[in-house]
Amino acid sequence: MSVEGKKILLPEPTLRRLPWYLAYINMLRTQKVEYVSSTQISRTINVDASQIAKDLSFLNIKGKTRIGYQVEHLSTELSNFLGFHEDHSAFMIGVGSLGSALIQDSGLIQYGLHIVAGFDVDENIVGKNICGVPIYHISTLKEMVEKYQAGIGILAVPVEHAQQSTDLLIECGIKAIWNFTPFRIKVADNIVVQNTSIYAHLAVMYNRINGNK
Repeated sequence: MSVEGKKILLPEPTLRRLPWYLAYINMLRTQKVEYVSSTQISRTINVDASQIAKDLSFLNIKGKTRIGYQVEHLSTELSNFLGFHEDHSAFMIGVGSLGSALIQDSGLIQYGLHIVAGFDVDENIVGKNICGVPIYHISTLKEMVEKYQAGIGILAVPVEHAQQSTDLLIECGIKAIWNFTPFRIKVADNIVVQNTSIYAHLAVMYNRINGNK
């Protein structure tokens, strides 16, 4: 959605909820369901129906009275808005257990993320292929950015190398970083960063478990 050619930036909580809606809607598509109401969506994913309607209104999607949303249309609109229908080439920086697992995750491709190459310093890994994805030495990053035209760097290096790897990615022209390390990397304002710390989620989960004892 845009106004005068400029894309509207949605509130982050709304953006985080939209993929939940899409996953449920796509499940309904496979079941040949034609229409769904915000109340039905609400019961399944535990988000208030009024919040769902508000979130979808940002995309100018409105349901029909007593009928709800047309499932096929809603799926298409959500997928198009979220960019899941487009191809986004990415580099995997750090091909240890986590990096290797992400390369092998075929589900990412369904959401438009194509890991086209991996990078590491371990000579036992460099030169190999994982699920058809070539692994290069990190020293070749700049020339490979030019070769593959990748715009996203996925960071899964040891924490002590997180900032150095980030600086290298930016120096080579990468504009977006998906950070899987627990280190809070520093970047300029024009660089997009999404932090996904598994360890932070574990800390919250353990704390809540202990609090429920």
